[in-house]
Amino acid sequence: MPLDTPDDLPVPDPALRRPFGRTGLTVTPVCVGTSPLASMPGLYGYEVGEQRARATVEAVFDGPFNFLDTSNNYGGGSAERRIGAVVRHRGGVPAGFVLATKVDADPHTGEFSGERVRRSAEESLERLGVGHVPLLYLHDPEFHITFEEAIGPGGAVEALVALRDAGVAGHIGIAGGPVGLLRRYVATGVFDAVISHNRWTLVNREAGPLLDEARDRGVAFVNGAPYGGGMLVKGPDAQPRYAYRDTGESVRDAVRAMRRVCDAHGVPLAAAALQFSLRDPRVASTIVGVSEPERIEETLRLATIPIPPGLWDELDRHLPSPAVSLD
Repeated sequence: MPLDTPDDLPVPDPALRRPFGRTGLTVTPVCVGTSPLASMPGLYGYEVGEQRARATVEAVFDGPFNFLDTSNNYGGGSAERRIGAVVRHRGGVPAGFVLATKVDADPHTGEFSGERVRRSAEESLERLGVGHVPLLYLHDPEFHITFEEAIGPGGAVEALVALRDAGVAGHIGIAGGPVGLLRRYVATGVFDAVISHNRWTLVNREAGPLLDEARDRGVAFVNGAPYGGGMLVKGPDAQPRYAYRDTGESVRDAVRAMRRVCDAHGVPLAAAALQFSLRDPRVASTIVGVSEPERIEETLRLATIPIPPGLWDELDRHLPSPAVSLD
């Protein structure tokens, strides 16, 4: 489904803060993702050393974006530890900066009970060197518990709400994959934010109904993985998998066609992929993973490259058929 957005809609200044749903927080349209900083070569194909990771976090804190996303389980906690080392060195998180993390299931047993939510939050705060986070998400519950288990008495959602009420988190969110499941969580009215990944990109529009519902409820929608795991940066010949999964040739053909359209207009495919998300007024912020300090300026460059208005219609004409589905 093509994006029903006027072609001439301007892309927001990526460093200009905007309201984050109903929370009262203000964030930049770009949120820096830290999964790559955990050094997971099995997922990303490269390692990130301690010094490089810390230098990247320093660059983030000194850079144009005020929103940083991490998680308890990135690299077994190594992403949080590396962020925490910088936080301690600087004497705290910079003023006005929004630090978000996520509670995760037990990495060994898969337990995702209310007690595990409390332990996960404690682990994260200790690693990060903070006593409070502005935003705390329930992360990928679909892999471990049913919706009914999550929202039931003594379950993960009840524990997350209690952490918010106790002041451990300013606001709470849900982060996951399947759009239908995320809509069920959003419909509870409990959550202030929702992260969906790989499902609102140039080649995948599955999250459209979730964006609409989040907007209507005042829930901040955060778009993860606008590059689909790298295919929309490197192209399908260098990165043939979408969302780290094998995908059909129709998807790769669509991306090749989109790249040709972008090349004809002198626009990097990555710029179109990023700005597709940034220009959507329903998207509060877009998560872009970084693995080195230089990526901060590169992301800013991609976010501000002028794109001819007519390019969006041309790209929509090359949506894969059948549509990409991850659910």
